[in-house]
Amino acid sequence: MDESYTNLPTSHLLGSVPAVVSEEKITTNHETLEANLQIFPPNNIGGGGRGYQTLGGPSEGDGQQSTDNWKGVFSISSYTQYFNVDTDIVLNRLMSSLYPISGDFFSKIDANPDLYGLVWISTTLVFMLASLGNSATYLIRKRSDTTTPWNFDVSYVNVAAGSIFGYALIVPMGFYFLLQYLGSNASLVRFWCMWGYSLFIFILSSFLLVIPVEFLRWTIIIISGAASAGFVSLNLKSYVEGNDLTLVLVAAFVLQLGLAIFIKMWFFP
Repeated sequence: MDESYTNLPTSHLLGSVPAVVSEEKITTNHETLEANLQIFPPNNIGGGGRGYQTLGGPSEGDGQQSTDNWKGVFSISSYTQYFNVDTDIVLNRLMSSLYPISGDFFSKIDANPDLYGLVWISTTLVFMLASLGNSATYLIRKRSDTTTPWNFDVSYVNVAAGSIFGYALIVPMGFYFLLQYLGSNASLVRFWCMWGYSLFIFILSSFLLVIPVEFLRWTIIIISGAASAGFVSLNLKSYVEGNDLTLVLVAAFVLQLGLAIFIKMWFFP
């Protein structure tokens, strides 16, 4: 009998007094628990971590990343870094394109490749070919036949825009994907920059192609095409060193020379 009574809790024994907990302490414990529940799980962790997220509540970083990946493509401000060049830099790069033997163009633009040359030079070349090409046909027509009236050929503008812009955009992109596939660490922006400046020599030669002497025209365009092709292939060589990719350099040289011949035969026949 004595052992059965000893197993009973002492709080139910006659004369025992339960412990008294003050209401102030209970309230404090409830407030502390509610505060801990409100801040857990944390949304932000010190040091830049993201922590836990609630359902349906994307973080600020995700929203900015989505903006950078999608809306940034259509934002003009995303491309301002590629036009951050002054007159001295542009002139230096233009002069480098006229001296193809150096082959160090990528080292000059490594820190700051630009698309100003691509846009400005291509646009200028389009208008030069359209206007000077019509002027050349006018001189040839007046020299051979003075009775036939001459009309401005508007199709020169369409052909020049399609061929020059198409070449300046698609050809560098093709070499970029080809070299990426072959394991080279190529840069599309640098390729666009180099190919854009390689067209500058055709702006200068187009003024000389107006001279109505066929032998002189062919001499000018071959020299200009060879210089431009050498500029492209020699600078492209830095991306194929250590690999047996000589065919890539030959293809770049032939395409650039082919563009020069196309300019001569179409705009200055």
